Amino acid sequence: QVQLVESGGGSVQAGGSLRLSCAASGYTYSGHCMGWFRQYPGKEREGVAAIGGTSNTTYADSVKGRFTISQDNAKNTLYLQMNSLKSEDTAMYYCAAVIGWAPYRCTLKSGQYNYWGRGTQVTVST
Repeated sequence: QVQLVESGGGSVQAGGSLRLSCAASGYTYSGHCMGWFRQYPGKEREGVAAIGGTSNTTYADSVKGRFTISQDNAKNTLYLQMNSLKSEDTAMYYCAAVIGWAPYRCTLKSGQYNYWGRGTQVTVST
């Protein structure tokens, strides 16, 4: 079955960097919309970054210039490089995939994604 497993979260000081990974299995990885989302306590998940099969990318305004989404199709792995981290980046981060259909565009809307990982916590301290 489809599995998405995030790793790489942790605690870091403001200004620091982390790289999140999402290992995908159970389906043919390449050609799908993949995304990173985050969720603050008591809030809905919000899109952070998305990447399509042709590696076209989309970013939330709040992370543009600081975060980079990428993927390694040979390793079935999605990444999120997070630089210049801020306290407001503290959240649970989730990897997500669109499987079974091909949207015209990979967006940051959580409703577009039908498979999710369990998340990895990122904590940024000042």
